[in-house]
Amino acid sequence: MMIQAHLHSLFLLTLYLITGYGQDGKFSGPLKPMTFSVYEGQELSQLLFQFKSSPSAVDFKLTGETDGIFKIQPDGFLYLTKALDRETTAVYNLQVAALDAHGATVEGPVPITIEVKDINDNRPMFLQSNYEGSVRQNSRAGKPFMYVNATDLDDPATPNGQLVYQIIIQLPNINNVMYFQINNKTGAISLTQEGSQELDPVKNPSYNLMVLVKDLDGQNENSFSDTTSVDILVKENIWKAPEPVEIEENSIGPYPIKITQVQWNEPDVQYSLAEVAKLPRFPFSIDQEGDIYVTEPLDREKNDSYVFYAVAKDEKGKLLARPLKINVKVTDINDNPPTCPSAKTVFEVQENEIIGSNIGTFIAHDMDQEGTANSILRYKIVEQIPKFPKDGLFLVQTYGGVFQLAQQSLKKQYAPQYNLTVEVSDKDFKTLCSVEINVIDINDEIPIFEKSNYGNLTLAEDTKVGSTILIIQATDGDEPFTGSSNILYHITEGDSEGLLEVDTDPHTNAGYVKIKKPLDFETTPVHNIVFKAENPEPLVSGIEYNSSSFATFKLTVTDVNEPPIFSQQVFQAKVYENAKIGTKLGNVSAKDPEGLEISPLTGGSSLASTASFHLTLMDVNDNAPRLAKDYTGVFFCHPLKAPESFIFEATDDDQQSFRGPQFTFALRSESLQKDWEVSKINGTHARLSSRHTDFEEKVYNISVLISDVGQPPMQGAVSLSITFCSCVEGRCFRPVGRLRGRPTVGMAVGTILTTLLVMGIILAVVFIRMKMNKGKANTENAQPSEVRPLSN
Repeated sequence: MMIQAHLHSLFLLTLYLITGYGQDGKFSGPLKPMTFSVYEGQELSQLLFQFKSSPSAVDFKLTGETDGIFKIQPDGFLYLTKALDRETTAVYNLQVAALDAHGATVEGPVPITIEVKDINDNRPMFLQSNYEGSVRQNSRAGKPFMYVNATDLDDPATPNGQLVYQIIIQLPNINNVMYFQINNKTGAISLTQEGSQELDPVKNPSYNLMVLVKDLDGQNENSFSDTTSVDILVKENIWKAPEPVEIEENSIGPYPIKITQVQWNEPDVQYSLAEVAKLPRFPFSIDQEGDIYVTEPLDREKNDSYVFYAVAKDEKGKLLARPLKINVKVTDINDNPPTCPSAKTVFEVQENEIIGSNIGTFIAHDMDQEGTANSILRYKIVEQIPKFPKDGLFLVQTYGGVFQLAQQSLKKQYAPQYNLTVEVSDKDFKTLCSVEINVIDINDEIPIFEKSNYGNLTLAEDTKVGSTILIIQATDGDEPFTGSSNILYHITEGDSEGLLEVDTDPHTNAGYVKIKKPLDFETTPVHNIVFKAENPEPLVSGIEYNSSSFATFKLTVTDVNEPPIFSQQVFQAKVYENAKIGTKLGNVSAKDPEGLEISPLTGGSSLASTASFHLTLMDVNDNAPRLAKDYTGVFFCHPLKAPESFIFEATDDDQQSFRGPQFTFALRSESLQKDWEVSKINGTHARLSSRHTDFEEKVYNISVLISDVGQPPMQGAVSLSITFCSCVEGRCFRPVGRLRGRPTVGMAVGTILTTLLVMGIILAVVFIRMKMNKGKANTENAQPSEVRPLSN
């Protein structure tokens, strides 16, 4: 027996060393409360811990939720006898006590907790083998319209129970574009952006999806999985513009009144209305069910229609789709009486008009809808003042409003004016309007001259234009100050040149004959004039103008000695400035209206005329180009650090074209080209540049040829002097030349002072160079010289 116990202990010890759990890295210890974590599914017996107690303890007792699985040896070894299943029991609560040889408890009991740790021993399972759902065309991308759900018995707090969803098949698959997507964590199915835009129940009314679910968060090749089928019905988009709405104007309500409805494909959207044209008051509203209301009475005469948009937005205020256009037409009721076209309508009728003649058309207005019974107007004359010579002289067409003469022709001497009251009515309202009919005189009288011959008149040909030479008079028996009695005078014979005109006095009908153009004895010495008097209004049928409307007049023009006349007032000529003396400049011509010869010897006449002669003197290219200014004093600092240059300008005394002078520049001799270069900048400026830096300290004279573009061209040679000299602080200094002859005292003093000045400058230069050689950076190196005047 002892041997068996020892062997058993040895077996348990071996098991302990191989598969023991322990706690905090220890596999034995005193009896105290402890918690052990044990993976489920382990088939072999596993040692958990060896409890140790006081020497008086010879056995251990295990109680609690052992389920026949947990055992303890007398020597304190706690072990399990078969695999655990977390899905059956996740936690076991045990108690361990130490016993003496008599079975009495000497220590404990202490609580022992066994936590069963999960292993991935369960595959995920969809709750349904097939799901069915539906989605509206143009629904929002990303908005779930259905869910699929799977469960896994493994611990959801571990990857074993963390599931991932995936769509693996979409049928039909159009152009390999996925129209559906799934949230891999929640199983929510929604449309992709392509699906939101392209789903069409007419083309494909349904789709089938194969959805896969995997555990281990889908990250392990050993994941368990399951699949399910999802059938999706595509329904027609219900976000559509409703039919146009008609609302009767001035409805008594109560308001608001529902007029139409819009509906988005999904719930939980925010509806609003957007105006097309901003109105002082917008009489429509929408609730969150999509019902649209009119909120107040409408007036068709103010607005006969409204156009606005219904808008659907998500919870973030983002547009879900294009707004829907809502058209509202306001229908008419007869709520407006007819209105007169004006306070009084005036017509005219001639006194000889025949029965049935149209006098005028009377048009009243109605603000109700045109073309409906509400706007059809009827006209009726209800009163005529005066009723002389009888009542009912006029009639009006019932629907056309055309006034006609009803019974007889009118005479102005009976009544010059009639006032009518016209009743205008629609089906509910009546309005009275005033019409005035004036009887106007007819042109049945012709103008008659008070005399048929106005005699003879002699005038000098130099009579002033505008002078009144005669007054003529005709009378007319028609009504005064009308088109029938006003008189217009015309010259029908004797004035083909239009030398005369006749103005009519509107109050007296007198005609004032005036000179319109200068008279000319040499052209027409005698005019036999015939005047005609007529009315601006045509004569009535059967009446014609006769000899009473004509008169004669004889005008004799006498000769006046007139000055000669030049053929033109200004003569012009052009000549070049180098024209020779005696060159012919042009011709002038004149003639005498009397036909006399123009000569200093003619008859002693003192009459004369003048004209202008304008001579334009044209330029000749006779001036060579030259420098525009003096360029003496140009210097370059010696020695040159780099090639130098300066700009000079040329000019020309000849007249220039609109483009200005155009010159070309060149060095005068080829020998200069090895040292110098001339380049043109524009038509007047050029640049003279040195080709190298190896020049002596002296004065160089460079000769430049400047040519113009005249015909023939002119060329000028100019000399540019450039001095190469030593420079101090940007100023040029040259050695003083020897003076010839005996110097004066002043010259001697000046020489001494100049010498002292030069010596001082030299010393200063030496001092500066010494200072620079002691370590200072040479920051004052001479820069390329500019064109500057020489120092004195």
